[in-house]
Amino acid sequence: MSLRTLAKANNYPSVFSDFFEPWNDWFKDGLQGKAMTLPKVNITEEKDGYNLALAAPGLHKSDFHIDVEGNMLTVSARQEKNKEEKDEQYTRMEYNYSSFSWSFTLPEVVMQDKITASYDGGILRLRLPKSEKAIKGSGKTIAIN
Repeated sequence: MSLRTLAKANNYPSVFSDFFEPWNDWFKDGLQGKAMTLPKVNITEEKDGYNLALAAPGLHKSDFHIDVEGNMLTVSARQEKNKEEKDEQYTRMEYNYSSFSWSFTLPEVVMQDKITASYDGGILRLRLPKSEKAIKGSGKTIAIN
């Protein structure tokens, strides 16, 4: 029996693939040691609300910024790392900046003032609860004549 690993060819929509392909190789092998990527997002719906899980390992809680404006939820993060090495003959400084931003259109049933977020184990989790009216009115039984 053999195991097969499935991997996505790249992390960009196909319209951008040709543009970013040469840069991915350069960044992966050269400057930063990894390709430019966006965090993966999973959204699930339950009867009483939505769950959003965003995989962003290596970040800190303070790196994230979450905004709700109108019916738009925006999750963004910015991380800045500086490294300095000093020797008798040289000083070497490295700067690494990374950021991303995801925006989601919220359904009208989400209670925006009740949205909660937590970050643990590299996963940012948002809970988007539905209004009581939406929960109660989400199902209907149809009588058969």
